[in-house]
Amino acid sequence: MHGVRADDQQRDGRDTGDTGDGRVDGARRRATIHDVAHLAGVSRQTVSRAVNDKGEIDPATKERVLDAARRLDYRPSRFARGLVRKGGVTTGLVVPDLMNPYFPEVAAGVLEAAEQRGWQVVVWDSRTDPGREREALDMLSHQADAVVGYFTDADEVLARHLGGVPLVLLERGPRQTRFGAVGIDVAAGMERGVAHLVAAGHRAIGLLDGDAGAPGPRRVAFERAVRRHGLPVDESWIVLCPEHSVSGGGAGMARLLARRPEVTAVVGFNDLIAVGAVRAARGAGRRVPDDVAVLGFDGLSLGELVEPALSTLHIDKRRLGRLAVEQVARLRAGEEPLSGADAWVVPELVVRASA
Repeated sequence: MHGVRADDQQRDGRDTGDTGDGRVDGARRRATIHDVAHLAGVSRQTVSRAVNDKGEIDPATKERVLDAARRLDYRPSRFARGLVRKGGVTTGLVVPDLMNPYFPEVAAGVLEAAEQRGWQVVVWDSRTDPGREREALDMLSHQADAVVGYFTDADEVLARHLGGVPLVLLERGPRQTRFGAVGIDVAAGMERGVAHLVAAGHRAIGLLDGDAGAPGPRRVAFERAVRRHGLPVDESWIVLCPEHSVSGGGAGMARLLARRPEVTAVVGFNDLIAVGAVRAARGAGRRVPDDVAVLGFDGLSLGELVEPALSTLHIDKRRLGRLAVEQVARLRAGEEPLSGADAWVVPELVVRASA
């Protein structure tokens, strides 16, 4: 996932030039509880009860207060939130698909590292829907002290939904965003994988891609690695698998075999797609790895359970989660986030029977 670089923008919080709608000299200042109370026509105590979901409050009044808070982009102060939650730190975690076993492993790393610090974690499944990602930010920016997760929008869009809460993006390089980030060195991993296949004698290598739209990092890295070895690569060697699943990989492999029957090795966008590719190849009468080698990209534990066992580019998903929590801790302390090699996870080649 790629972000768009943007200059960091800070709100100065000064009151001069206040237009009454939270703007200062044309630029928005951070709204206060007084602003929300004024706009909603209620007391500050009612605002506090509504945004913190505490105490008895009329549902219509609560909705009016929350609507005013949304319009003003109101974020309760960290001090006020601490009083409500008795000083606890809560981190929001946004993942795209909890049904995919990859993301629970990332979540486990976040949960373990947060628990060691005595923090709480609220998990949100965005279902790979950009609208739900923004909704998650809108909600968590009022409920959490920081947010960690996968987001497809550019920095400017995220900032509009985030307010002043620290954000750490997963699988974006630190130089690809102005927020905190933990990246995966896809290029280094893909080079290792393709080099392994080439060393095994493969000259016709295909990709079952999972990124719709513009070419994503895995496709770009695959094409570069294949070209570096002087092998053919064009659209006919790459098949899109919109469903990042075993069935999606099976359907994609069937299309690739029909389009390029001479293919002798395939790289899957993830391990689930690669497992589907193994099944489809065997269903078509191809032996794996004798006729077609299959390499995954994830390192899921299920790769050891399938037959033949799946070779893969293993991502240390728990380390990814732990690094994200470390980034949060640094941002909360006012320190510079990790950068350079410290903010990247490099996939490791794990050779098993499938390739």
